[in-house]
Amino acid sequence: MTSYTITEPPTRTRWKILGLLLLISIVTYIDRVNISVTARQMMPALGLTDMQMGWIFSAFVLGYAVFQIPGGWLGDRWGPRRVLTVAVLWWSIFTALTALAPTLSITNVIGVIGSLMLVRFLIGVGEAAALPNFNRSVANWHPPHERGLGIGITIGGIGVGSALTPPVTAWIMVNYGWQTAFYAAGTLGIGIALLWYWYATDHPRQHRHVNEGEALFIEKSTIQGHQKTHNSSSHPTSPQKDAPVPTGKNPRVPWSAIIRTPTVWWLVLSYTCLGYVAYVYMSWFYLYLVNVRGFDVLRGAFFASAPFLAMAIFCPWGGWVTDKVTQTRGLNVGRASVGAIGMILASLSIVIGANSQTPFWAIGMLSLGAGWLYFTVGAFWAATTDLSKAHAGTLSGMMNTGANLGGTISPTLTPWLAEQFGWAAALGAAALLALIGGMLWFLIRPGDGLRQTSKI
Repeated sequence: MTSYTITEPPTRTRWKILGLLLLISIVTYIDRVNISVTARQMMPALGLTDMQMGWIFSAFVLGYAVFQIPGGWLGDRWGPRRVLTVAVLWWSIFTALTALAPTLSITNVIGVIGSLMLVRFLIGVGEAAALPNFNRSVANWHPPHERGLGIGITIGGIGVGSALTPPVTAWIMVNYGWQTAFYAAGTLGIGIALLWYWYATDHPRQHRHVNEGEALFIEKSTIQGHQKTHNSSSHPTSPQKDAPVPTGKNPRVPWSAIIRTPTVWWLVLSYTCLGYVAYVYMSWFYLYLVNVRGFDVLRGAFFASAPFLAMAIFCPWGGWVTDKVTQTRGLNVGRASVGAIGMILASLSIVIGANSQTPFWAIGMLSLGAGWLYFTVGAFWAATTDLSKAHAGTLSGMMNTGANLGGTISPTLTPWLAEQFGWAAALGAAALLALIGGMLWFLIRPGDGLRQTSKI
């Protein structure tokens, strides 16, 4: 293991970078979730049915899923500073255009529904670069023993943004109309994109506020010894040394090694299950409370924040736990134990909440289900960096593609299942997928690295 002597107290610039990533994450989910609240006014105003609204929800997720790998690859190649700046500006502009979509000239060709689907698809294209580049930034700016917490805090912005969105958007919608909610969100995103470009750098040594102590602290490997002790594999793997990624362009993506590594595919499948469940909350939870559980518009918006508050708390907590277990038990146990336990407990909580006759007990258990679901996020995203730091953006984009393919199905399939079999069955299907995702973690071994040969 390489050792370094740190001669001066390290600065803490990496945590300021993490704070900016958290702000971008919050905006990402404001722009993603606000339409599920404005749908309350949009649907009657534009004559949209539940199924048509589901198509509009799914259009975003389709664009988001298809461009995950390109977004991650761009971050690996050109750096997250430039890629995130362009991406946030892109999706913020199209968020504002959502308010104008029904009146755009293109509606004469593809109709109001088609125009809304196109705009939401393009928002998804921009947001596709977000999470893979969060992971790329965390991989560059944090040593291995901080990565689970780092990505947990960053993606915890999902919970913060999604918790803030229902009450704030509902208030704006009631007082100023649904269009204003999109204008406000777009303006906020543009401001944060400019702030990120001004302050962030791709690598610590490029930043004017990073001293030698912090640079060396980030670069040293603190987990390598545990990998050698606790991890073994029956096939040759990639080197375990956590060497710094050079500031130039990274080597070409080792697609052959990625394709031949079973852990990559189990991660993708498990995260697909997580994505399906997550989009039930993001697309339908507010409307479920209003239309099924009987809450009015503003009270429903208030209580719809509960699952996302749970996500905001459980996401960094799970990241901290996976780092701690990894330090004592190695990468394979540290990641898989958190991933499996979290998703299995999410499944159980959703089943209890879906079948509860008491609305507030249902909200509590379903919110707990969302929290346990996101307890696993740090383990998922850190696992992609554990497999190959140099290609963390590409690998995490690949994993998140799976999540959003699941998410593309969820917004449309959920109301269909509810119409055919009831909401308990629709939520039960989500619980089943969470259980399957948890069981898949018993096959996931990020500490073994990428397979380098075709031997099985």
